[in-house]
Amino acid sequence: MGEARRRATKGLPPRSLNSKSDQSPRIVSWLPITQKQKEQFYAITIRGGWIGIGMLLLLWIVVRFVGPAAGWWIPADIK
Repeated sequence: MGEARRRATKGLPPRSLNSKSDQSPRIVSWLPITQKQKEQFYAITIRGGWIGIGMLLLLWIVVRFVGPAAGWWIPADIK
């Protein structure tokens, strides 16, 4: 006997396919974004911002110090 038929004979509701779905409340009723998804978005964007700041700092160090020290170019303010 299949699962659906067994549940029907016992008077149980159909099995939910989204057993692991996000049950947190929505931000706005008509927008399909939940509070948990909002918090995940904040965490990802904050992490991405810090990664961007780190990459900008690394690029600045290469352009300002490593490149001139390696003889790749001469900064305009030294001439």
